[in-house]
Amino acid sequence: MTTATAPAAPTGVAATLRRLYFVRFGFALVWAVLVFLTASSLGPLTAVLLVLYPVFDVAAAIVDARSSRGSAAGLYVNIAISTLAAAGLIVAITSGIPAVLRVWGVWAVVAGAVQLGVAVRRLRLGGQWAMIASGGISVLAGASFFLMAGKPDASLANVAGYALLGGIFFLVSAVRLGSAPRS
Repeated sequence: MTTATAPAAPTGVAATLRRLYFVRFGFALVWAVLVFLTASSLGPLTAVLLVLYPVFDVAAAIVDARSSRGSAAGLYVNIAISTLAAAGLIVAITSGIPAVLRVWGVWAVVAGAVQLGVAVRRLRLGGQWAMIASGGISVLAGASFFLMAGKPDASLANVAGYALLGGIFFLVSAVRLGSAPRS
């Protein structure tokens, strides 16, 4: 008689990451829709949303660092750069969309590089290839935001698309963490 067993549920760090990645997907989805709907101008709601994204990233990195304990060095760097990005965005918002895109672009490059490094160190957990891809794409997208800031038709709509794509990568990782074999 053979018995089928369900895949083992993720435990420890993987379980925490899985829950966190699902939350990050949901946040990115809602945030992207709201920014896309308000991206034509830099009004109060858009301004709050722009600052909220790196603040949420700080909170998520804190949760992640607490669960990761010994392997959290890159996460502490992410906490610092996302905090600086939030402060930079507060200042940039007063100067207009091009300034916002420059700050967002620099943040995306640095945060993407950090995400890439953290994901490579976590390969054994499973579900990290999407995070590796996300980190690499973030570096490229950040450079394009910085370059886009110099164009007369610069828009925040691309930032919404960037966040949505990042959210999809978190969703893929969350699903993969639930089904990947553990060592």
